[in-house]
Amino acid sequence: MRIAVCVKRVPITGGRIVLTDDARAINTQHLGFTMSPHEECGVEEAVRLIEANKGDSVVLSLGPAEAVEQLRDAMALGVDRGIHLQTDSRELDAEATAAALYEAIRADEAANGPFDIIFFGNESADSGGFQVGIRVAHALGRPCVTGLKKVTVEGESMRCEQEVEGGRDVYVVPLPAVLTVKEGLNLPRYPSVPGRMRAKSKPVSVITPQRPSPRLELVRLAVPAGQGRRAESLGAGAAAAPAIVDVLEKAGVL
Repeated sequence: MRIAVCVKRVPITGGRIVLTDDARAINTQHLGFTMSPHEECGVEEAVRLIEANKGDSVVLSLGPAEAVEQLRDAMALGVDRGIHLQTDSRELDAEATAAALYEAIRADEAANGPFDIIFFGNESADSGGFQVGIRVAHALGRPCVTGLKKVTVEGESMRCEQEVEGGRDVYVVPLPAVLTVKEGLNLPRYPSVPGRMRAKSKPVSVITPQRPSPRLELVRLAVPAGQGRRAESLGAGAAAAPAIVDVLEKAGVL
């Protein structure tokens, strides 16, 4: 079995996002970085499948030189090797990202044989475009199932489960296939110290993709407004007691 998993270097989730003065980029001066949580589950699933079925696993990432850190993190968990599509600090749009990943995947398949499964996160934690995995699947001419919370190999097919209101939708697709997964698919392991040591010696190929002329124009970014803290006065002194009891009853405390 051969499995590829694509990851993206993103600001640590939960951090405070600050934009640059021109509102066209995220100010990363004081941010830490990681791989998207959905993609952590994709890496874990790839490692589990290779452990169970044997074979070769590859992690790919498109990003600046520092993105090799995320490749090493994935290899510390058990992925065999990495492919770094190295760019400058400017982010490529979804179309250009998918095109670069497609070319890298095709080149690796030409040398080593087709991938049975290519994992993507359902969406990245920063831009959240929901596009790259689907675009790569379309370019490869392979079936694609998105938003998965469970995957199971069944012979030459893959059983894929999506959570929906009231239950689950189940799809069975032939391999090779492209699958986008969501956080909760599994519980990703933490890299061990021996795993991190082994990752340092695992091979990472570096490719410099062409930056195509953009077909979309970035106007500006906007940080979504938060919910903020909400407070409601229930009264003052003894007069507030009935209102407090009512709130506790509605919360199921009383």
